[in-house]
Amino acid sequence: MEVKDSNGNLLIEGDSVTITKDLKVKGMAQALKRGTVVKNIRLTNSPSEVEGKAGGSMLVIKTEFIKKA
Repeated sequence: MEVKDSNGNLLIEGDSVTITKDLKVKGMAQALKRGTVVKNIRLTNSPSEVEGKAGGSMLVIKTEFIKKA
């Protein structure tokens, strides 16, 4: 299963990615700002989602909102 970012680059476990759009996250006081780096991502069962730690919380982020750093 191939997981690709918004630019079509192949993502692998442990990559660092950058958020390309301000994202409001349920349960968090602040939104994740554009340009936030999420390090050491983990792949999920879905090719359109990755897991990563941002803002002190573990989040599932859609690949359409990230690019490889």
